[in-house]
Amino acid sequence: MSTLVCFGLGYSAEHYVAQFGDRFERVIGSVRGAERAALLNGRFAGRLKAVLFDGKTPTPELAQAIGEADAALISIPQDESGDPVLRAFGDAFMHAPRLRAIVYLSTIGVYGDRGGAWVDEKTPADPTSARTRARLAAERAWQDLGARRGTPVAILRLAGIYGRGRNVFTQIARGEARRIVKAGQIFNRVHVDDIAQAIDASFARRASGLFNVADDEPSPPGDPLIFAAQLLGVPPPPEIPYEEAAPSMSPLAKSFWQDSRRARNDKLKGELGVTLRYPTYREGLRALFAAERREP
Repeated sequence: MSTLVCFGLGYSAEHYVAQFGDRFERVIGSVRGAERAALLNGRFAGRLKAVLFDGKTPTPELAQAIGEADAALISIPQDESGDPVLRAFGDAFMHAPRLRAIVYLSTIGVYGDRGGAWVDEKTPADPTSARTRARLAAERAWQDLGARRGTPVAILRLAGIYGRGRNVFTQIARGEARRIVKAGQIFNRVHVDDIAQAIDASFARRASGLFNVADDEPSPPGDPLIFAAQLLGVPPPPEIPYEEAAPSMSPLAKSFWQDSRRARNDKLKGELGVTLRYPTYREGLRALFAAERREP
C-alpha cells in the first residue's frame, strides 16, 4: 500500500491532495486543531486521515505513518527554534525504511532583495528577514537529511500564492483591497493548482534540488487588482503610496514589501516537465472569475 505523509495540510497541501491524492492508496496528514481535522476527514472521507500535531510533541501515530510512508510532503513553516517536523520526527525520518521522495515547500523570499533583477536556482540565497533566514536553514536541514539517507529532496520555492478563496476578488468583496504603490516593486505569483502540479511532478520524477514555482510574468503588485476590477466592471481602489500604507502593516506583511525580484521558472518546466495552467495572473483571474460566476 503506497502511503503519503503530509505535515501541514494547509492551503497548498490540501489542493494537492484534492487533485492528486489518488496517486496514493493512503494519505495521512497533520493539522493543528481538532475542528480542522474533522473538516478534512469529512471532505476526504476514505481518502485521507487528518491527525493532530501541535508543532512540538511527537505522536506515535505520526511516527508510525513516517515509518510506512513512501513519500513525504512538508508544508509546515519553520518557527523560532527551527523546523518543527525535523525537531519532533527527525530520527523517524532518518530511519524510515520505505521513504523514496521528500518535497519541501519553501519560498522565493530566500533570494532576498534583488532590486527587481531576475533570479534563478543558481542565484545565491541572500534572505533579508529573520523569517526567510530561518526558512533557508530549514531547506538546508531537509537537504542534509536527504543526503545522509540517500533520498531525493525537492525544495519548491513558491511565489505569492493565489487561488480559489485567496485572491483579489475576495479582497474586493470584503472591502480589504488596497492598491499600494512602491516604485520599482515587482512580484511573481503562482496559482495553487500549478503548485499542486509541481508537487506531483516532483514525486513522479523523484526530483532533487531547488525549483522556483512561479508564473511567467512578474509584475507590479497593483496590476492583478486593476485587472480584477476590470473583470468585475468596477473602478480599482485608489493608489496608496507605500510610505502611507506601511505603518498599518503587520511585520509579516511589511517583510514581503522589503524585497523586489523576478523569478525564472525554466527549471520547473524543463526538469519537472510542468506546463503552467495559469502562466500569468490574467489566465488565473479569468478562470477564478468564471468559476465564481457559475456558482449558484
